[in-house]
Amino acid sequence: MKQSEYLRYDATALADLMRRGEVTSQEVVAAAIERANTVNGELNAVCQTQFSEAKMQSFPDDAPFSGVPLLLKDLAQEQAGYPCTYGSRAYRDHVPAQDSEFVRRARKGGLVFLGRTATPEFGLKAVTESELWGPTRNPWDLSRTPGGSSGGSGAAVAAGIVPMAGANDGGGSIRIPAAYNGLFGLKPSRGRISPGPNVGEAWTGASADHVVTRTVRDSAAMLDVLAGPASGDPFRIPEPETSWLKAMQQSPGKLKIGVFTSSPYDTEVAPECVTAVEETARMLESMGHEVEYARPEFDGLALARCYLSLYFGEVSVMAQRAKEQYGATDKDLELDTRLLAMLGNTMPLPDYVARRQQWNDFARALGAYFDRFDLYLCPTAGQLPAKVGELDTPAHLKVAAKLMLALKAGKLVHRSGQVDEIAMESLARTPFTQLANLTGTPAMSVPMHWTRNGLPVGIQLGAAHGGEARLLQLAAQLEEVNPWFENYARLDDVF
Repeated sequence: MKQSEYLRYDATALADLMRRGEVTSQEVVAAAIERANTVNGELNAVCQTQFSEAKMQSFPDDAPFSGVPLLLKDLAQEQAGYPCTYGSRAYRDHVPAQDSEFVRRARKGGLVFLGRTATPEFGLKAVTESELWGPTRNPWDLSRTPGGSSGGSGAAVAAGIVPMAGANDGGGSIRIPAAYNGLFGLKPSRGRISPGPNVGEAWTGASADHVVTRTVRDSAAMLDVLAGPASGDPFRIPEPETSWLKAMQQSPGKLKIGVFTSSPYDTEVAPECVTAVEETARMLESMGHEVEYARPEFDGLALARCYLSLYFGEVSVMAQRAKEQYGATDKDLELDTRLLAMLGNTMPLPDYVARRQQWNDFARALGAYFDRFDLYLCPTAGQLPAKVGELDTPAHLKVAAKLMLALKAGKLVHRSGQVDEIAMESLARTPFTQLANLTGTPAMSVPMHWTRNGLPVGIQLGAAHGGEARLLQLAAQLEEVNPWFENYARLDDVF
């Protein structure tokens, strides 16, 4: 199979070709490896390869994606016997003893693992630039980031190494790379896909696994492969009456959609991101849906504080585990990670509990919003992708170092303006995604707009808990009138 042929198909089509005997899995995997060797030198999207193993991997013949190549994200999607570093030098010796539910179900679905995609350390940033793996680049503009934390997956899928790749989303990490790379990215509801067996609720329930894809149908079909509880999961949510793939093909009916473009943190939003939403709103109206400009009512700064408190706690535990299990030291952690860990270690427990309980305020506010609207429409990101290295400024490093010194001196900083400053600096470029994480609701990024310079811009649509079917149905409608798959052919000019 030639690269030019391979790039024309999504995962569903490749599986169908193999099912009909028109091509073998060995040929498809060889084409994927060839594509990786062609583009990864410039992208640095694939951080660990399993090319030899992929050529020999067995798979069930009757599975939905039998023989289709897949890349796993180097965070949480653990494969027995293979390193999973979480993008950190502190975890470079971490070799899981068992498969995660994601990997187990993907293997059962017939997928062939080519290796792992790069992620920032612990998946903490909306850029993929770890000290362990180096920077990953955006295939539409090699000077820019593909986003994070599933940036390696986003770059790999957009560039055609694989038709879809593993991703997870604890604050926008599926949707932001989808927006920056011109892909479709659905973050499922809390509890839709099991994070087991080692985790009950990933990131205290804020994070969810899935994939980034080139087409809506691949995302829906992969949700059929991955969705469902595992023994010991903390709760179960109702499953659909039919498959997600079949549900996607049904009409969502006439929807009432609330639209907003202003940042919940009152930070600046790029004109291109606003334009993408406004164009989509007009398109939805022309399709027969009702559109009204209205935003959910909640305290944006409080949400930012609650989200950063989650960071503090999770990072401190991750860092401590690396030290206890792998003998890691502070030198094995990046500066920002060390700072977050120190903030976690010094945060008063009552403050953490109070902010975790405050998640309920955002869920109730969003619930009241969904009493009026079926879905919301807003930008996925607040800014276009940053230049590689742009966010590691001397001023940022100076603020981080100053705060670390204050913590070491035993000063109380958690109720100071310094932490609010960190919150705004961390979230200003991507202020629209965290709401779905703290409320556990599904949301998706759809590639609906392109800048004059050829950069993709995603729009975000969100639904009430359990509303994946309606999102997929609307996404399929949008894909039909705006067939973004055709845009990927332009990437051949880059490589």
